[in-house]
Amino acid sequence: MTPHPQHPADQGADDKLRPHTYDGIQEYDKRLPNWWLYTLYGAIAFWIAYWFAHEIARIVPSDSSQVDAEMARIAAAKMSSSIDVKNDALFWEMSQNAVFTDAGKQTYASLCVQCHLASLKGKGENPAAVGPNLVDTAWIHGGTPKEIYQTVAQGVLTKGMPAWEPVLGQKKVAEVVAYVLSHHKQGEPITVEVVQ
Repeated sequence: MTPHPQHPADQGADDKLRPHTYDGIQEYDKRLPNWWLYTLYGAIAFWIAYWFAHEIARIVPSDSSQVDAEMARIAAAKMSSSIDVKNDALFWEMSQNAVFTDAGKQTYASLCVQCHLASLKGKGENPAAVGPNLVDTAWIHGGTPKEIYQTVAQGVLTKGMPAWEPVLGQKKVAEVVAYVLSHHKQGEPITVEVVQ
């Protein structure tokens, strides 16, 4: 069966036939419509912008980091609903949670940095500082999480540290303790210094 040749009068000026034939079918050699080309070029441009924003510039956070942040927020909400200030394991768990440590860092930066410095090293970095070093393993009033909480909550008036729990509340004090603990490792050796 041979294809029916098109009458020259029926063909437009742009209607050229391709020279090859497949299964007895001959195709027109026409340019794609503009709307189709614009859609193709737009999709390519969108892909390049999307790839650049996600992979190169990291402007848009990845899906896994968004999921991790949301899981941390949910875990922080669960932990803060009932804080057991005598539970060392809970404090260590809080110290691994970015929501808790970020909140604690903000409170620390506004209230504690004057005495303990931004580096948390206090007198260990600058002898003129008032507060002791919070990142070494030597503690004056005990270095377990519940002891650190008690020190921050009740203060040490003889050393010039006020009781922060009446001012900040239990949750904010726990956040500061979690921030300090985030600079330590669970199970590290603790030494208690005797200060006259």
